[in-house]
Amino acid sequence: MSDPGQAPLDPEVLQALRQASTATLATQLYRRGLRQPFLVGVKPVNPAAASFAGEAFTMRFIPSREDVDPMDNPYRTGNVLQWEAMERVGPGQVIVVDSREDIRAASAGDILLSRAMYRGAAGFVTDGALRDGHALAAMAFPAYARAVTATTRPAFFHVAELQVPIGCAGVAVYPGDVLVGDPDGVIVVPRALAPVIAVPAREQERLEAYLHTRIQRGEPLWGVYPPDENTLADYRAWQPE
Repeated sequence: MSDPGQAPLDPEVLQALRQASTATLATQLYRRGLRQPFLVGVKPVNPAAASFAGEAFTMRFIPSREDVDPMDNPYRTGNVLQWEAMERVGPGQVIVVDSREDIRAASAGDILLSRAMYRGAAGFVTDGALRDGHALAAMAFPAYARAVTATTRPAFFHVAELQVPIGCAGVAVYPGDVLVGDPDGVIVVPRALAPVIAVPAREQERLEAYLHTRIQRGEPLWGVYPPDENTLADYRAWQPE
């Protein structure tokens, strides 16, 4: 699901990105001038449910303050943007949280993520922490965080905005950017570059699978990785029709 004003992404682009590793995508983006698009330190809670590609739905946290976020009922002041996010996220979107890399309290827990999953979200990513790690580890839903904590979100965070540019693990994320996750972590692909790198990323995966077989046979790196013209010719001949 794209935001109004954004041209929809071709589903085949998302499928191709989903089939590429974050390492491959990092290489493709590096070749186009993006030095560091990977969310360092953000890991899947359930490594068995760690592969996804989807469009960013952003959420920004600021520190909570006692006069705005009272401890007796943190939601009576109307700060329900976290709930709105779960009700607004659309199929194929990924909720991405700017938690300021603070893991003292959770960005969400299993009930909110269950609602996002029911609505068709592709995943949930935070540079902070998540609650209910044991439950999330059993869910077939991509959820990424830096840590697990039992502390509830209002103890330290106020949800300030939805669908604005944010920083997550030191990487800029704009609404509609493409996030891709695998067991290693999550990478941010600028929306305009998603269709540019999708096919080259898929081809790089195929080429490196071939090169890996050569290295496993004991061949030296020179001429194989990176491949010289002879190796590339061998690769083209090796490819199945």
